[in-house]
Amino acid sequence: MTSAALKNFDVSQLPSVKAGMTAKEETIRRRKTCRFIEEAGRILKLPRVANATAMVFFHRFYAKHSFMEHDRFEVAVASILLAAKTEEAPKKLNEIVAKCLELKSTGVSNAGKGAGPVIDPKSEEFAKRKERILLLERVVLHTIGFELSIDHPYKFLVEIIKKLTHTRQLEYKNPQSSSKTSSMNNMLNDLVKYSMCFANDSVHTSLCLQFSPQLIATACVYLAGHFANVQPTNNKKTWLEVLACPPNQAEAVSSICGQIIELIVDRRGTDVDAFKEIRANLGRLKGVEGATRTPSAANTPTKAAPPTPKQPPRGPPADESASKRQRTS
Repeated sequence: MTSAALKNFDVSQLPSVKAGMTAKEETIRRRKTCRFIEEAGRILKLPRVANATAMVFFHRFYAKHSFMEHDRFEVAVASILLAAKTEEAPKKLNEIVAKCLELKSTGVSNAGKGAGPVIDPKSEEFAKRKERILLLERVVLHTIGFELSIDHPYKFLVEIIKKLTHTRQLEYKNPQSSSKTSSMNNMLNDLVKYSMCFANDSVHTSLCLQFSPQLIATACVYLAGHFANVQPTNNKKTWLEVLACPPNQAEAVSSICGQIIELIVDRRGTDVDAFKEIRANLGRLKGVEGATRTPSAANTPTKAAPPTPKQPPRGPPADESASKRQRTS
């Protein structure tokens, strides 16, 4: 979205919330549908970037439309169809519709465990579904203003990590290897792994409506650093300084981290000890920005969604979200 749109994000002004839905319910519907998109992309063997683009299209669509206006699963399928074409990984309409209908009837948490009721591809009902998906694809396209080129945090976070490791601005808190070269290679791999997981989770939230992909990438590297047990070299600089993040963006970084943590914690159904230190550091981050504000500016409310902390990333990450699959309702 444009920088103006990002600055003007206000959850209370989302169409579904204005129509009477609570902000929490609006968030839950986004998360559940993004899990559906993620699992559908896995079944369809779409590249990670196509999956992420589909979720961004979905988020932008419901930034302009209410969930009460359009079936969110059909919008999700239309978003997948459009994203696959956009990211040069097109799939046949029949395949996308058939796989998505099967997934919806089976449930995300039971994907691959047995097919649900299958609609005959030659039936009239299947033909009507395809027509609705094609119509919604055009509606999505008009809603997003034909803005098909999407920048994701992935490329930015890799650039940040390479710069930090090559210039040796980071070190392990408890180094295990005697070789500095080996240690740096391990650090690069760890940071990329965890950062990718956090970036994968970020797209399940409305962060793409609130902040630039560069800033989201910065926050993901910050979280990854804490998870990988990494710190600025000799503690000579703060994380903000190492990440070249101006103090006036500290609250934004804190909000991004908080929302990703909340997503992870909510999906696990329990908090994680690893996030306690991160939360404490996030509090200090916000304090850094407050110290740089003038009294009048400090009292001016922002429209960005409040920080709301979420499952630590797991395993090889670039093509997997850290979250466990849950049933889509």
